[in-house]
Amino acid sequence: MSSTQIESQDTIVALATPNGNGAIAVIRLSGLKAISIANAVFPSKDLTKQTSHTVHFGTIRDGNSILDEVLVTLFVGPNSYTKEDVVEISTHNSRYIIERMLQLLIQKGARHANPGEFTLRAFLNGGMDLSQAEAVADLIASNSSASHQVAMQQMRGGFSNQLKQLREDLIAFASLIELELDFSEEDVEFANRDQLKALIEKIHQVIRKLIQSFEQGNVMKNGVPVVIAGRPNVGKSTLLNALLNEERAIVSDIAGTTRDTIEDELTVHGVLFRFIDTAGIRDTEDVIEAKGVERTKAKMKQARLIIYLADPTQDSPESIEEQLAEVRELNIPFVVLVNKSDVLSIADRANYASLNALFISAKEETGIEELKDELLAQVNLSNLNTDDVLVTNIRHVEALQNTQTALEKVLEGIVNPITSDFLAMDIRQSLYHLGEITGQVSTDDLLENIFSKFCIGK
Repeated sequence: MSSTQIESQDTIVALATPNGNGAIAVIRLSGLKAISIANAVFPSKDLTKQTSHTVHFGTIRDGNSILDEVLVTLFVGPNSYTKEDVVEISTHNSRYIIERMLQLLIQKGARHANPGEFTLRAFLNGGMDLSQAEAVADLIASNSSASHQVAMQQMRGGFSNQLKQLREDLIAFASLIELELDFSEEDVEFANRDQLKALIEKIHQVIRKLIQSFEQGNVMKNGVPVVIAGRPNVGKSTLLNALLNEERAIVSDIAGTTRDTIEDELTVHGVLFRFIDTAGIRDTEDVIEAKGVERTKAKMKQARLIIYLADPTQDSPESIEEQLAEVRELNIPFVVLVNKSDVLSIADRANYASLNALFISAKEETGIEELKDELLAQVNLSNLNTDDVLVTNIRHVEALQNTQTALEKVLEGIVNPITSDFLAMDIRQSLYHLGEITGQVSTDDLLENIFSKFCIGK
């Protein structure tokens, strides 16, 4: 997506719904000629004389040939997603019809849209800021209640509004500092340094909280990575199958069957968990199995939570405690599960009290619901208020961190007084980094990187 394409006033067209089986497909047009192009292939009614937000039934024709009976919906700019004239044609979901219709609309003057170009135009035309545009992509990709709520909150401007207030407060003081530069020879001070310091410290606290929210926000967006670890043949694959309620992993009595990681997802009360079944941890001379053990240890280091599964028929409580030493070194939350609990008496279970273990039978699928409750408790997301502003994008975190660094220089310049021109420069830098998040400061390369990841038609 070049800068010329970003600034283009062409009318664009694309399929707005996914390819595949389904009853209806929607083709979207946006631009100055959107209504006139649609009107040229829709003889049923003069679309140029219709009001916004109206739906019209008729046929799309290529000359005298009828392509399909359709519904045409009009959105007259600026009251549309892109803030331009937008036409959406709902047609039957036939690949042949869709291809013919796209070709026809392109012949009439439209061009095929680039990935994310509809949302890009919404951003360029002031319909949303850059963080809201990124939230559109997150909303499309959301696969749990939590990720959906966070994306919706950001798309509706929760994050943007907070940043806007921070920038406005900072700009108010920046303007006073800039004014001082005009009277530098008179040594006057329009911006009260104590008030400026209090404001910077307040903004600092808000930004620190936003940065800290990224850990939870990222988990809600991408899911909680949970590694199922333990010695060979303790029932890790059986547990994964029980959690997913399907035969996802191969189960065998032969130790070392799982030699690579197997991943799958499960939503528990609106929170997405990404379970990773791993090779059993043991010393082995088998080269392939040894590689599997290495991958297990690497995955454990990357996990947000570890399920360590033990088999009471193989290991005593003391032996399990020794195995957990390596897990504790990772400083990652973990849950100890004692499998095959059906073979343990109440007295036997008491021997595992020091492990704070949960007792399950993966084969009989008992204790699975209790495990799910414990997983939610461990990640502490089930009671999280998704109305809170959460940062979910690494680009936003980096910009906030850069803002913090610039603000620290401002504070240093207040405590150890520097001239107004240097103070103004540090404040400008803070505003620059805040503006990067919402797109008040942007480059073609940045926009290309963000919008190229969108699907075509959005």
